[in-house]
Amino acid sequence: MPDQNKHRGIYLLPNLLTTAGLFSGFYAIVASMNGSFELAAIAIFVAMVFDGLDGRVARLTNTQSEFGAEYDSMADIVSFGIAPALVAYNWALYDVGKLGWLAAFIFVAGGALRLARFNTSTSTSDKKYFQGLAIPSAAAIVAGLVWVGAKYDFEPENVSFIVVFFTIACGLLMVSNFKYHSFKDVDWRGKVNFLAILLVVLIFVIVATEPALVLFLLFTAYAISGPVLTIKNVNKLKLEHILGDQKEEVDLSDSEKKSEEPKDASVDRKGKD
Repeated sequence: MPDQNKHRGIYLLPNLLTTAGLFSGFYAIVASMNGSFELAAIAIFVAMVFDGLDGRVARLTNTQSEFGAEYDSMADIVSFGIAPALVAYNWALYDVGKLGWLAAFIFVAGGALRLARFNTSTSTSDKKYFQGLAIPSAAAIVAGLVWVGAKYDFEPENVSFIVVFFTIACGLLMVSNFKYHSFKDVDWRGKVNFLAILLVVLIFVIVATEPALVLFLLFTAYAISGPVLTIKNVNKLKLEHILGDQKEEVDLSDSEKKSEEPKDASVDRKGKD
């Protein structure tokens, strides 16, 4: 009996970072309720930083755990699902009544479904691509829109339907089948050309000049890249490329070969997520 309890407990550092991200998301909700929408939006971006750190720290320190993975998902639905939806609702969606809270709910439900699908398909999915828009990216678009509106003193009632559109669109993109680059194939430890470092410095400078606008535009461009990448790489766009269950995933470059092969139930399931 003593041996069974010997290794119980949780790793402190990665879960501390996850808790910091959860706190940032909760703070965003409270700040929006108090009318501090710029602070609320910034808090969501701070949560993104902690969310990016906790997993990497866990891998670097060899402190991954099942508890940490589940805790991270719970924190994500608060920080990147509920928080941006409520921040957007308190800022502009409230002005359009039922449509506003339905748009917020679509975002939250899309985020929850996105996390559930990701957690159950990590062992089979293509590591180079995400299936659907990742929930932190969707949260960055909604929070970035609120940040831009609050910073430049837009009247919420004048842009409420634009916020409705972006909120619903992000919710649907999260549960779509569009392919998004995950950037997990980038070798962060490898050597790069000196010009690459200069480019990184330039990006930091551009973001620092107008962080609200630049971050919103960057994440919006990333959201658009999914449909563009998917449409570009398929010969004929089908419903299963956009929404729903994908019965089988054949390598996109082999799509012409597939049309020449006989239809058989035993088709090789290469590249299945």
